[in-house]
Amino acid sequence: MKLLMIEDNHSVSQMMSMFFKKEQWDAHFAYDGKEAMTMFSATPNEWDMVTLDLNLPGMDGMQVSAEIRKISPTVPIIMLTARDSESDQVLGLEMGADDYVTKPFSPITLIARIKALHRRAALGPVAQATADTPTDDTESFDVMTDNFKLNTKTREAYLNGRQIQDLTPKEFDLLKTLAQKPRQVFSREQLLQLVWDYEYYGDERTVDAHIKKLRQKIEKVGPQIIQTVWGVGYKFDDSGADQQ
Repeated sequence: MKLLMIEDNHSVSQMMSMFFKKEQWDAHFAYDGKEAMTMFSATPNEWDMVTLDLNLPGMDGMQVSAEIRKISPTVPIIMLTARDSESDQVLGLEMGADDYVTKPFSPITLIARIKALHRRAALGPVAQATADTPTDDTESFDVMTDNFKLNTKTREAYLNGRQIQDLTPKEFDLLKTLAQKPRQVFSREQLLQLVWDYEYYGDERTVDAHIKKLRQKIEKVGPQIIQTVWGVGYKFDDSGADQQ
């Protein structure tokens, strides 16, 4: 794994470098937002993971996350934040982060989060060559309804024959979880347990932030298929998504 850690605290970086070395990861370090963007944009397709401190000199973590997402919609991002405010954490997710870890954190916890996110991201690359032309081989799709198809191996999802573009690893897994059981209502707590590989200690707004971004990407290609069930959670329903 080639990892970019963006962290202005040199002591934290030095500590984590030992753990990254033990995992035999190719870790690189940036100490402010502008330096990070220079490093990332030089070779954007080579990075497998980014860990990003929220409080950075030059350009803060929110700005860096947004700029990285303009260059790479799918590279996994874990935001590191010393802030306790839920609104900051949710805003970080809305700006493009896939996950967050609150400081002070255990290095072992961060390593576990990185492995979990990387494992999901590595299940298969998002193919771009046939963005609006899904294959006719129906056996290649793990989920199929009248209007929706999803392929776990290629990490592709299609609505009415059009690919839902630039899904992050968590957004894809969230969509897959919902689509596998159409019209079944999932609570936020259930989605946290199914989509994330660890307990989020009741931080259900994490789900809302990812649902918001997922819906924005779905709406670029067709009608909304992720429905809110007020007071309960969310469900997948493409019954009204027929092409007009």
